[in-house]
Amino acid sequence: MPLYEYELCEGDCIACGGRFTLRRPLSAKPLTHCPACKKPVRKLISTFNSPLKLKPVSISDAKAAGFTVLKKLGKGEYERQ
Repeated sequence: MPLYEYELCEGDCIACGGRFTLRRPLSAKPLTHCPACKKPVRKLISTFNSPLKLKPVSISDAKAAGFTVLKKLGKGEYERQ
């Protein structure tokens, strides 16, 4: 479930602090009012996490990690390296 950040359109609030984050399913209706103070809110565009791009694993690294490395010879045929 994604996280969404919201802020009040105007004013301040003691209950929500004027800005809050909610975890909501993609199928949920758009949130238009704060669940705590019932004032109008707008969704903020925020940052996101993505996996780090890693270098490809070499054959020697894969073997050192305990993997069996195979080379494709033909359709359905493989040879151990």
